[in-house]
Amino acid sequence: MEIRRLTPEHDAALAALIRANLKAHGLDIPGTVYFDAGLDHLSEFYSADPARRDYFVLLDDGRLVGGIGLAEIDLFEDCAELQKLYLDDSVKGRGLGYRLIEQVEDAARALGYERMYLETHTNLQAAIHIYEKSGYVEIDKPEAVVHATMNRFYLKELAER
Repeated sequence: MEIRRLTPEHDAALAALIRANLKAHGLDIPGTVYFDAGLDHLSEFYSADPARRDYFVLLDDGRLVGGIGLAEIDLFEDCAELQKLYLDDSVKGRGLGYRLIEQVEDAARALGYERMYLETHTNLQAAIHIYEKSGYVEIDKPEAVVHATMNRFYLKELAER
């Protein structure tokens, strides 16, 4: 397994992975990232502002099997949003979600962020388990939520490692 930064060559496989995960959990509906206009070209978004955004892909012998990103969010001071953590079913249950979270939190610290925020959905119980075990604390829904379908919100203070 190898973690690398997202490049345009990964865009199609990443979009397919995200859509497959959402569909499997009944979240292939409006108000989720499933219908975001830029989903098929995520490398453009993350590379457009490397001082405020980053995205990592997990590769297994060159095959994209996971990913996680971060981007600045104005809901809280010095805060990045943990975005688009998805894993292929073939690698779930092996602790790789924790590894990706650690990677993105380290990147957030390096960019000067002091906290991480995330949005998820009750249907994604495995993800919620990983987030809570990784120290994310559930908070009330912020007023300016982009994906209206998301119904669980978390925040984590990033301590120095």
